[in-house]
Amino acid sequence: MAKRLGVRVLRFSIGYPPRVWGFRRGETDYSIGATPLGGYVRMLGDEIAEEPSASTLESYIKEIELDLLEAARRTGWLATAGKTGDDAIVAMADALAPGVDATYSPERAIAILGRAPNAEEALLLREVARAGTVRRARELLCEGRSSTLIERFNLRAFPSQPLGRRIAIVLAGPLANILFAPIVLTLVFMLGVPVTLPVLGQILPGKPSAAAGLRTGDRIVAVDGNPVDSWEALSRIIRRSDGKPLQLVVRRPAESTNLVNLTVQPTQEVEEAPIFGDKASVWIIGVLPRGDEIVRHESPWGAVERGVVGTWNISHDIVVGILKIVNGSTPARKALGGPIMIAQMAGKEAHQGFADVAMFTVMLSLELGIINLLPVPLLDGGHLAFFLIEGIRGKPLKLRHREIAMEVGLFLLFLLMAFVILNDISRIIG
Repeated sequence: MAKRLGVRVLRFSIGYPPRVWGFRRGETDYSIGATPLGGYVRMLGDEIAEEPSASTLESYIKEIELDLLEAARRTGWLATAGKTGDDAIVAMADALAPGVDATYSPERAIAILGRAPNAEEALLLREVARAGTVRRARELLCEGRSSTLIERFNLRAFPSQPLGRRIAIVLAGPLANILFAPIVLTLVFMLGVPVTLPVLGQILPGKPSAAAGLRTGDRIVAVDGNPVDSWEALSRIIRRSDGKPLQLVVRRPAESTNLVNLTVQPTQEVEEAPIFGDKASVWIIGVLPRGDEIVRHESPWGAVERGVVGTWNISHDIVVGILKIVNGSTPARKALGGPIMIAQMAGKEAHQGFADVAMFTVMLSLELGIINLLPVPLLDGGHLAFFLIEGIRGKPLKLRHREIAMEVGLFLLFLLMAFVILNDISRIIG
C-alpha cells in the first residue's frame, strides 16, 4: 500500500534485527532478521519528528547512492568500470555531474544508469563532484539541508503524506491479516476438510446417554427432526439445548435398515474451555465420538460462504477472549502465549494434516490483525488513534506528547513480550 501511494519503503523484514539474509529489489531491502518475534515495514521518514533529522537525511542520501549503484549494475556499467561503492559514485559524478549544466549528455546518462538521473540523484552527484568524496558530500548535504533534498524527501516520506494516505497505509497491515483468513478458509473447504461423523464411541456411565439407551456404534441421523451430518453439528445442538429433552433418530449397525427413536435429557456440567482457559457450564449427554471421518468438499460458492462465516465466528471468539482478559474473567496467565507456544502449537497441528495447519494459520493471522488494531502506541491501532486525534484537531499532537506515548507503548510491549515468554517457559517446566 505504501508503494502504491508513493511512499518509499526502505525495508520489508520478517523478524527483527540483526539482519541475517536478504536482497535488494528496486528501492526496498527484503530481509530476514535473527529475532523471530514478528516483522516490520520500514518507510522513509521518522515516526515522530516533524522535520527530518540529520541522521534521517543521511540515511536517505545513502538510499539514493544505492539507487545509483543498482541502476549502474543493471546497465553493466559497474562491471565494465570495475568500480564499486563510493569509488563508483565518484566516477559517476565525474561523468554525470554536468547534468545541471548545458554540457549534460543524455546519452552518457543512459549508458551509465539506463535513464536520466532524477532531481535528488543529480543533486548528490553534483555535490560529490564538488566535494571530491562521497562522505564529504553527504555531510555537506545534511548540514546545508538543501531545499531540493528536503522537498524530494517529503514527497516520498510517510509522515509528510496526507492524512488519508497515512490511514490507508497503516490499515493495510491488519486488514491484510484479516482478509487472508477467508481466502485460506475458502481454499481449505474446496480442497476438502475431514469431518467427524456423529457415530458414538464411548458411552459414559451415569450420564444421560446411558440412561437413554444409546450404544457404541450408534449413528445419530437427526435431532428433533433436523438432520445431523457431523459430530460438530450434534455437539452444537446439545450445547444449545438449555436442558430440554432431545428426540434422537438413531441408526444402529446391526439394524441398518431400521431407525431407532430415543429421547435424551442433557445435563449441565462444568468443563474447561480450550480457547481462553476459563471454565464454563455446558450441556452434555455423556458421549464421545468413535472417530469415523469423511473428507467433505464444498462447491466454490459454498466454500466462500463457509470461509466468510468461519472468519466471522473466529474473530468474534478472539474479541470476546480479549475482553475477558481485560475484565479479568480469564486469567492472562492461562490465555496468553508467546513464540514458544506458537511453535509448539504449529508443530502439533503439522502432524494433523493440511486442514489443521491452515486453520491454525487462519486463527494466528486473525489474532495478529485484531490485536494490531488495539489503540496501543507502536501498534497500528495506536497510529490510527493519533491520526483520529489529528483529524479532529486539524493538526497532530505535540511532538513531546507523541514521544511520551511511544515510550509508554514500547515499555508495555516489552513487558507483554517478557510475560508471554516467561509464561511459555513456566508451562514447559511445569
